[in-house]
Amino acid sequence: MSSDKKIIEKINEYLFAKENFALALVVETWNSAPKPVGSILLVSESGEISGSVSGGCVEGAVISEAQISLKTQKSKILKFGVTNEDAFQVGLACGGEIKILIAPITNVNNSKRKLLERFFKNNLKGNFSILKICLKSSQIELIENDKALKFLSKTEKYHLQSFLNGEVFYYILPPKSKVVVVGAVHIAQYLVEFCNQFDFDIYVIDPRTSFANKKRFPNVSVIDDWPDEALKSITIDQNTAFITLTHDSKIDDIALQIALKADCFYIGCLGSKKTHEKRIDRLLNMGFYKNIINRIHAPIGLDIGSKKPNEIALSIIAEIIKVKNIKSE
Repeated sequence: MSSDKKIIEKINEYLFAKENFALALVVETWNSAPKPVGSILLVSESGEISGSVSGGCVEGAVISEAQISLKTQKSKILKFGVTNEDAFQVGLACGGEIKILIAPITNVNNSKRKLLERFFKNNLKGNFSILKICLKSSQIELIENDKALKFLSKTEKYHLQSFLNGEVFYYILPPKSKVVVVGAVHIAQYLVEFCNQFDFDIYVIDPRTSFANKKRFPNVSVIDDWPDEALKSITIDQNTAFITLTHDSKIDDIALQIALKADCFYIGCLGSKKTHEKRIDRLLNMGFYKNIINRIHAPIGLDIGSKKPNEIALSIIAEIIKVKNIKSE
């Protein structure tokens, strides 16, 4: 699904400026397709193009049809077949068919624009909603709050992914994931930069004010308090990656006790194998079972032979994304 921050920002920009644009949305595809269901390409009335729906395979035709839709004010479903031979040439395992909805979003239909505004605004605020699109009529409906969660509970196999059901497409933007970093150390500065690129909500916690301050971390939420107090203001859930970097058990262990009781999709701790063995012993003495402690990724990060702070940060973000992607499959 497309949760590309730049595309969402561009849609909001067009909506706010009352600019007419065409939205091309991938509603059905095959497993090895270059772009997943929910991917978006935008074509503005002024000719600006943003996003992608095919990795270049059929982009030209989609752009032409989008420009036509802006003139005719009519939606259209496009189907493209990719042969196995063509797929292999662009590095895909096999071919298949891709189905794309082209929908003009213009000032002629203000109600549709208002629904889109609300949908994307909900996402930015962390309020879950589903955009229900009828492919035959291109009529849209917004399912919000408890109704959206109740609807999705009946279709758990989709795991917060957009999906097509008959002639109705359910466009879903998953809640933003957050990264909680305990330890405002040098590695954390690089890690925050990587996390920003992947649109995580980021929190840095450290009771040491010489480390935890806005000068060192200007664009994220910084809390200069002990983890047990700092974490009272943060929702730790299945969309949270939790990292400890201080190397100080007095700080890290307090944080870990909270993280291990929550449903974080990732928990990682800095330190060698020997350091982690001592950490395990402490957590066992605190009453945590071995299977719970085994959720911790330690030594933290993918093994890329990293030694420098920026390399360690790269290995950490790579491991977070790997775990996140496996979880969403």
